[in-house]
Amino acid sequence: MTEALFYHLERASLESVLPGLLEKTLERGWKAVVRCGSRAGVERIDETLWTYSEESFLPHAADLERASEQPIFLTDSDETPNGAGVLFLVDNAAADAASLGAFTRCVTIFDGRDESALANARAFWKAVKAEGYDATYWKQSPQGRWEKQA
Repeated sequence: MTEALFYHLERASLESVLPGLLEKTLERGWKAVVRCGSRAGVERIDETLWTYSEESFLPHAADLERASEQPIFLTDSDETPNGAGVLFLVDNAAADAASLGAFTRCVTIFDGRDESALANARAFWKAVKAEGYDATYWKQSPQGRWEKQA
């Protein structure tokens, strides 16, 4: 059954959190699709994955031409050409909760300082729960560690 995880950003930025979560995804041997709310978001995440660390690299594609060859695909649509088992929803991207069964895991990362993002995450949480998926909510502690809240 699909597992839904919700990460509530309050202290950190998406650009500082996403690479670590993607590294953990690849360590498990999973492929990921990162769905952004806009093409500008795709370009920003693409740049982040090239520059976030001098010591590591996250292989990825942001265009369909090379998508099937990469373990991480960045998009602003609902396509999954790399056969990803993990869906990341970032930058106010949306998904139909009924379609999550195609994935092992859905990770929603939302900015708690953005009222619109917060409202969208709450609505998606309700939809995910209504579909019967297991959902967990993660929030950062004052020390920056992720703590399971629900």
